[in-house]
Amino acid sequence: MMHSRRTIRMAGGKVTSFWSRRLAGFKGVTLLLLTLPPLFWSGNFIVARAMRGAIPPLTLSFSRWVIALLVLLPFAIPALRRQWPLFLPHWRLLLLTSLTGIAGFNTLVYLGLQTTPATNGLLLNSTIPVFICLLGTLSGSLRLGGSQWLGLLISLSGVILIISHGQPLQLLQLAFSRGDLLVLLAMLCWAIYTIALKQLPAELDRLALMTLQIVLGLGMLLPAFAWEQTQDGGVSWSLEVLLGLAYVGVVPSVLAYLLYGACVSRLGPARAGLSVHLIPVFGVLLAVALLGEQLHGFHLLGMLLIVIGLLRR
Repeated sequence: MMHSRRTIRMAGGKVTSFWSRRLAGFKGVTLLLLTLPPLFWSGNFIVARAMRGAIPPLTLSFSRWVIALLVLLPFAIPALRRQWPLFLPHWRLLLLTSLTGIAGFNTLVYLGLQTTPATNGLLLNSTIPVFICLLGTLSGSLRLGGSQWLGLLISLSGVILIISHGQPLQLLQLAFSRGDLLVLLAMLCWAIYTIALKQLPAELDRLALMTLQIVLGLGMLLPAFAWEQTQDGGVSWSLEVLLGLAYVGVVPSVLAYLLYGACVSRLGPARAGLSVHLIPVFGVLLAVALLGEQLHGFHLLGMLLIVIGLLRR
């Protein structure tokens, strides 16, 4: 209680409370947890889209997690040995998070991106926070206030503004295909993964947890991967494909997942889920930087609305 009244006189006579300084540090960490995963996943969408003709979707998903496992395993083995008994009581949640977050989500996205246009994919991606809030409310695991629902709607309106090029009514003219339904199912998987992830005890080592989820997810993917190898069309190997696999296997698979898990633990599934609305923001910026596309006023306004929605508590 004494600390809450402590003040520190800064240069120039400015008085700053002890807790204000602590809060500033917290906001910096929170900003990284909210922004880095969608930034890394935006790159995943771009790379996956670019490689769709060179590597089949199931092979891409399976290879991605094999690379991630090889990266994580040396660091996770000590924690797995030490905490193995702690994981056993939560085997149902482990299977559920492995199925939805590892085996299901990316595989369905890669399958959907074979046929669905980018505009539809971005629109469907923005349904994740809606699914999280609805499923969490129905299951009783989330209790959202009016401010949080308002933040969700503001953020969602920014996404719609970006993907509709400033003309939201054009979305009514979109036709949805089988690929769209696969992407939509992937978003539902991610919402379930986010809610289930929060139910796992905080004392479980995050590296060990993710490694175990990847092992289980690869086991689930193995039959589909083996089947795809019997079909026509293999991998068209090139330096670009190798670099693309390296990226999706490390950055969005390891770094983004670990940071997102920390974000869920720190902020809760509802607010963490809102961070995926930043994916179209970073997608636009990456397209401008890497593909030479134009940045328009509706992009800037949409980004502003997304940020405002994220900052509401």
